[in-house]
Amino acid sequence: MPVLPPPNLKAGPFGTRGGMSLGPKPMNPKPPPPKAPRGLRIEHRVGIQAPAEVIWEVLSDLSSWHEWCELYPKASGEIRIGATLDLTLALPGRPPQEIHPMVLEWVPNEQLHWRLSMLGGLVKATRFFEIEALAEESCIVNNGELIAGLLGPRLGKRMAGTIYRAFMAMDDALKRRAETIWLTRKT
Repeated sequence: MPVLPPPNLKAGPFGTRGGMSLGPKPMNPKPPPPKAPRGLRIEHRVGIQAPAEVIWEVLSDLSSWHEWCELYPKASGEIRIGATLDLTLALPGRPPQEIHPMVLEWVPNEQLHWRLSMLGGLVKATRFFEIEALAEESCIVNNGELIAGLLGPRLGKRMAGTIYRAFMAMDDALKRRAETIWLTRKT
């Protein structure tokens, strides 16, 4: 019968945790899932029959937003991380409001995220546009906002219907514009 080697006793006979240690501690194969950000999430998704490059071209050309986007009739700035955008937010039934969000991140043909702080930081909104290519000439665009802060979710719930309808109208306009551009380029 073979003789087993003696256990490693460098940490003492009871290991480092008070129990008998007979080998390395088993590793957890999967890390815990990431926690979802806190706040109220409002989003709308739309399918667009155009390549991601065309949709990105429309989204990234802020100076042309006034031609197709009623939600942001004035838009300017440079899309780069840390840059401040100058936008006019025109929610239906409310007076237009000048906002100056900061670009958090962007990836050409994939996403644009910006953050806006209002009411002295009591409302913090993270706005996102995400393009998911399904095929060479079709994508899903996710257009939404995560509203957080001390007063954010309460204010967001009160405005959720208006915000959702505005996102839906913006998505319809983006769809029309991107598909029109793509059809003219294909012919």
